[in-house]
Amino acid sequence: MAKIHEVEGDILLSGAAAIAHGVAPNDHFDTGLALALRERYPSLAKDFRHYCRIENPKAGGLWVWSGVAEEGGAARIVNLLTQEAAENALGRPGRATTENVGHALKALARHVEAEGIASLALPRLATGVGGLDWAEVKPLIARHLSELDIPVYVYVVYHKGQKGQ
Repeated sequence: MAKIHEVEGDILLSGAAAIAHGVAPNDHFDTGLALALRERYPSLAKDFRHYCRIENPKAGGLWVWSGVAEEGGAARIVNLLTQEAAENALGRPGRATTENVGHALKALARHVEAEGIASLALPRLATGVGGLDWAEVKPLIARHLSELDIPVYVYVVYHKGQKGQ
């Protein structure tokens, strides 16, 4: 059974086997953690845009990217589609919903088990740009990820450049 650890620090320094974060279909990766990920892994955002053009995904699913940072080091990023897509190519993504978060977390748990992922890090999912309240999201994380047999690190407070404890 997973032990869910709430930590403070920089999720990009987590050392977890995979980092999961929330985005919208066709997201521009221009705010928050998505922006930090795009800056560290430039091909992530390009590959995501390509995926969205080809597949036209809907909120509630996920898309997994594996690659290498410009400074080296492999990464597996799980993009959880927690928010509704923007109404047009220039618009801002819609808000997240607890239904989308729940579906995406369920898909994440299946993916972790199927791929044998050893550890997972995620932020306070869908509470920034997504607009949800942490009190609504935290129980969803517990419900969908607590049965995993791995450590799950939830970064509840961000401290740039500081490794979580």
